[in-house]
Amino acid sequence: MAEFQEKLRLQHENSMHTDLEKLLTTAKTPEAEISRKDFEGFKKLFHRFLQEKGPSVDWAKIQRPPEDSIQPYEKIKLKGLPADVASSLNKLAVVKLNGGLGTSMGCKGPKSLISVRNENTFLDLTVQQIEDLNKSYNADVPLVLMNSFNTDEDTKKILQKYTHHRVKIHTFNQSRYPRINKESLLPVATNLSLTGENEEAWYPPGHGDIYASFYNSGLLDKLIAEGKEYIFVSNIDNLGATVDLHILNHLVSQASGKRCEFVMEVTDKTRADVKGGTLTQYDGKLRLLEIAQVPKAHVDEFKSVTKFKIFNTNNLWISLPAIKRLHEKNAMDMEIIVNPKTLDGGLNVIQLETAVGSAMKSFDNALGINVPRSRFLPVKTTSDLLLVMSNLYSMDAGSLTMSPKREFPSTPHVKLGSSFTKVRDFLKRFESIPDMLELDHLTVSGDVTFGKQVAVKGTVIIIANHGDRIDIPAGAMLENKIVSGNLRILDH
Repeated sequence: MAEFQEKLRLQHENSMHTDLEKLLTTAKTPEAEISRKDFEGFKKLFHRFLQEKGPSVDWAKIQRPPEDSIQPYEKIKLKGLPADVASSLNKLAVVKLNGGLGTSMGCKGPKSLISVRNENTFLDLTVQQIEDLNKSYNADVPLVLMNSFNTDEDTKKILQKYTHHRVKIHTFNQSRYPRINKESLLPVATNLSLTGENEEAWYPPGHGDIYASFYNSGLLDKLIAEGKEYIFVSNIDNLGATVDLHILNHLVSQASGKRCEFVMEVTDKTRADVKGGTLTQYDGKLRLLEIAQVPKAHVDEFKSVTKFKIFNTNNLWISLPAIKRLHEKNAMDMEIIVNPKTLDGGLNVIQLETAVGSAMKSFDNALGINVPRSRFLPVKTTSDLLLVMSNLYSMDAGSLTMSPKREFPSTPHVKLGSSFTKVRDFLKRFESIPDMLELDHLTVSGDVTFGKQVAVKGTVIIIANHGDRIDIPAGAMLENKIVSGNLRILDH
């Protein structure tokens, strides 16, 4: 049986390699060369995919991480800052993951170009933050964008507007991998083009691809030659992911023999975060555990807030020389994420991905730092957008901070219904963004609009049933109210 399976595996692998070679012949030399590099990475991933079966962790081996492997941020902060902050900053480059489109919020093009605050996009805010650092400390922190083939062209066009800003901006492209037919395990693509019948045949393989594509682009070596030692990596839609001088100082001030090569910022779980990846001790190493790796029988245990108290924010600080060393030794160990998709025509495909944080166990002296929740402010939906556009936050040099007027630091829970999903529809429904300083919970469902200067406090639930419409009048103050059907306002 084992012999038969091995034979089958080899057959699949050989067929895949043959098809990839055929694809390479369909393009001109420069494009084919880039794809050849991409395909080398894909072949390694596909080889491992054929070898592995079932969840990649043995649940019995999972232990809680040792106390000192996750440091509280307050302890890191106690060290204070050196007199010469600039020399620390000059060892840093900021990398933003910029491969995603705005489709989930009903927008065309890169998500980073959606306006989030006073006409500023995610990218504008990022540039403002880094420019402010460079000006304040007379430093030279470059911004690096990891684009995907979906976002590269549009992003590059927009970058021209930052030429006179005090930030050097570099870009490199994530790999482009072929989607695989679930039945035949062969590429869906018929040639290397991205249009027509091949539009859905390709995908960017998750942010774990950063190590190989950063290395292949030549940018990794360029930054090392410029004296950069660490990169701070985060999702471009996490508005809380600003450069933290205390974490940076902790990294650059260590003795060279004990240098921490990888820091993952984690924060305390709330009920909203139960699916987030967590840190565990596994085979003597600190390791990121994602929900997809958990055997079904243990999923509830994984979600428990008592056993696994923290989750990964995907704000990461990584040593550049370590990335170079591990990549060249082919020693970057990342679990495969098998992501099933159905194409528009109904074809079932799989795409093989990896996550940037899962390489943590390959780095020396890796560390978790438990940071304040304010460093995790992702904008994934228009409900998140409402929060960051509101008076809950004030903005300074591209950074958002919770308003001092809010009495407690927790973020309200906002749930907007399907009429608000697309940014365009969402904006039409608010004449101005409500005052949310004293809000705990807001649920809005159905055809609802808000007049100017509405205030919502405590718990407010607004539900327009099918066929009804609710217009919240200008200047209305709703505190602990349920508004339903025909605009009856009831205390609850």
